[in-house]
Amino acid sequence: MNIGRVEINGKIILAPMAGITDKAFRKICKEYGAALTITEMVSAKGLQFKNKKTQTLMEISQDEHPASVQIFGSSPENMAESAKVVREKSGCDMIDINMGCPVPKIVKNGDGCALMKDIKLAENIISTVKKVVDCPVTVKFRKGWDEKSINCVEFAKMCECAGADMVAIHGRTRAQQYSGKADWDIIRQVKDNVKIPVVANGDVFTPHDVIKIFEHTGADFVMVGRGALGNPWIFSMSNELIETGIIGDEPDVSEKVSVALRHIQLICEYKAEHTAVIQAKKHINWYLKGMYRSKEFKSKIDNLDKIDDIVQALEGVKSDYIREALIR
Repeated sequence: MNIGRVEINGKIILAPMAGITDKAFRKICKEYGAALTITEMVSAKGLQFKNKKTQTLMEISQDEHPASVQIFGSSPENMAESAKVVREKSGCDMIDINMGCPVPKIVKNGDGCALMKDIKLAENIISTVKKVVDCPVTVKFRKGWDEKSINCVEFAKMCECAGADMVAIHGRTRAQQYSGKADWDIIRQVKDNVKIPVVANGDVFTPHDVIKIFEHTGADFVMVGRGALGNPWIFSMSNELIETGIIGDEPDVSEKVSVALRHIQLICEYKAEHTAVIQAKKHINWYLKGMYRSKEFKSKIDNLDKIDDIVQALEGVKSDYIREALIR
């Protein structure tokens, strides 16, 4: 399917996640079949003040395309200027506007999901950004602010009228954050009320969830967030299920650890060791989840503070698994 002039070959998109969807993780997910990747949130104010950390967040690898950069803010002029900078400097294929982040420090400034309470301002932001960039503009938002103010259908219609090329909806309110159950019925209502492509997001943790949310919502794409943590093969397995109706086996421990090791290697290419250690530990905990003796391995790795030691410990996990498999 084409979004504007951008061709998306596939149905499953990697969700933007703050502190998680950096270049390394996006590259891994792309290799496993993510049709589109989206960066962590990039602050429009941070770009305005030329903050180096903010500028780093929008960097995209040459082999990552199609890729989108997500920006957030609440000033139409600042958002438009930031969108131009992002498009020029990153070479991204699309600009995504965050109007769904529920985090207190974001919404207290009127950004993220707070914009769902000011639909006129949200409309102004979208239309202003759309006027200044030559690429598709998409918008990610939620079911509503809380259960008393569910306005996602109205909001989606506004996005379409303001020029958005696609919308993504997370089926929870801001008040829910990530608790409770995502409302797939409301996503279906959004799909039934707009002509632009709709992305369904929320409670997608397995390939079977991907099929279920497609069938339930009628969405054009599915967005996977937490379900991809330590589990990038959710994309390849879901693609296989969509294409053939058959789902293959999950990778064994040896392959999972090999992917974790490659992930660490990529993190080290993009980040200084101190930051790489923090990121590596976080992702390793997700990769090891559910494995035999995972608690023991996690505890050992959590006490390490050098990448080389972490890599050695992971290689030890792999060796132990292979040795025990041979014994069995």
